[in-house]
Amino acid sequence: MAGTDNTDSGAIAMRRVAISIVIFFVLAGLLFLLGPDDFYPWAKAIHVIAVISWMAGMLYLPRLLVYHADAERGSVQSETFKVMERRLLRSIINPAMVITWVFGLWLAWKGFGFQGGWLHAKIAAVLCLSAVHGYLAGAVRKFSEDRNEKAARHWRIVNEIPTLLMIVIVVLVIVKPF
Repeated sequence: MAGTDNTDSGAIAMRRVAISIVIFFVLAGLLFLLGPDDFYPWAKAIHVIAVISWMAGMLYLPRLLVYHADAERGSVQSETFKVMERRLLRSIINPAMVITWVFGLWLAWKGFGFQGGWLHAKIAAVLCLSAVHGYLAGAVRKFSEDRNEKAARHWRIVNEIPTLLMIVIVVLVIVKPF
């Protein structure tokens, strides 16, 4: 019965996330339609908010995997980590990444015409961050099936990768070194 309650609450949470994303895109679309000339700063704000949300999740998820790797398979603690990891990935990290990409590409096109070495390097770094995101999503799937074979030390190292990529991205955006 407890598993059913957990599954039901997970389905409800996912419906809420889906509804929130739809409402978000409808509101963003209305902002664009009502003032297309004034939309750029709104798009930039939305992009930054999405990036912050994505990075928060990308910094937290590997830390959960560190603790999960040390938990005994099948334990209450392990099952709790599975729920936390899945919800974090599906409710925060995935939607934030999509919004980051959608608005980031629009900003790159509208603001810079996809021109600039710094922008190309930034997009490459964001592609790398997206690859790490995919790797972590695969890890969440393996953990959920009790198939993780990586030690906590591995996840501690992986935990540093998003931070390094974030530093590179921020420097490229602010400094525009080339």
